[in-house]
Amino acid sequence: MEKKILVALSGGVDSATCVSLLKKQGYQVAGVVIKMSEAHEQTVQDAKEAAKQLGIPLYVEDKTEDFKKYVTDYFIAEYCAGRTPNPCIVCNPNVKFKTLVDVADRYGYDKVATGHYAKILKRDGKYLLARGESQKRDQSYMLYRLGQRELKRLVFPLAEMEKDRVRTLAEEEELSCAKKPDSQEICFVPDNNYVRFIEENGGKSQPGEFISPEGEVCGTHQGIIHYTIGQRKHLGIALGRPVFVKKIDPEENRVYLADAGQEYYQSAIVDQMTYPSGEERMEAFEAQVKIRSAAPLAKAYITPLEEKRAKVTFETPQRAVAKGQSIVMYDEEGIVIGGGFVREVFE
Repeated sequence: MEKKILVALSGGVDSATCVSLLKKQGYQVAGVVIKMSEAHEQTVQDAKEAAKQLGIPLYVEDKTEDFKKYVTDYFIAEYCAGRTPNPCIVCNPNVKFKTLVDVADRYGYDKVATGHYAKILKRDGKYLLARGESQKRDQSYMLYRLGQRELKRLVFPLAEMEKDRVRTLAEEEELSCAKKPDSQEICFVPDNNYVRFIEENGGKSQPGEFISPEGEVCGTHQGIIHYTIGQRKHLGIALGRPVFVKKIDPEENRVYLADAGQEYYQSAIVDQMTYPSGEERMEAFEAQVKIRSAAPLAKAYITPLEEKRAKVTFETPQRAVAKGQSIVMYDEEGIVIGGGFVREVFE
């Protein structure tokens, strides 16, 4: 019997190519587009056009309330607390993939698929998340908080592909989205002006003091939401040498600066540890880790702590480890072991 699969459709080239590939593999395909905010109106329209061209039915799900609760409120609160959030990481398990599985269950679809560049492996009855074949496009970092409920249903048709190959396939199928540019980083902030978005949605921060590498007040910052760890541009500070944001203190409303070379950290504490396999690690282990989505892999030693926390000690100090970001841990095969949110950093 023809298997039924539900594809997250955005109107972009990745998701449309997924539909085309799955249809050729004999699946009965339908699409679902999730409206997550007012900024997603165009996404809904693009998905409708793509579904029409691909000849598949499309379900439209409105998850604006959940998205506000789990993503935008969190995003604003994290910046106001002096941390640097990654909204995709909380959206994926709480909104996007939860909705995909819920809709699949509601309408009787066996599997769900997305255009993410990552892999699903099955071993010893467990479904494992792993890095995609494309090192440049790999998105496993963003998906590390997914669990067995999602992973056992998931298909990633682009797991073995590079982006250029995906665009070529789309062109061969004469898909209208073949040359459509990739979406911006923050889907709910169309102009990427996240500071304005935070301020318009009630997140305010007052001007405060810049503290120089020598520990002296050296200027006035615009408010802590304007800055991220490691930032060196648009500081408005002239010390006669390059400086970076090293620390953001929301309680004192201060932004601490450092000279080049002083923005490295030897270890970090992460919390809310999660493991895609569902099997929590209790003993210390070595892993390759990413401290942010675009960071290269780095060797580290992981020591599990109480209350779903862990200490991550880097073999080589890492630059600009930011509170609020995630550290994701991989084994030697590129399988995601687990990850958590950075809460403390140590030189």
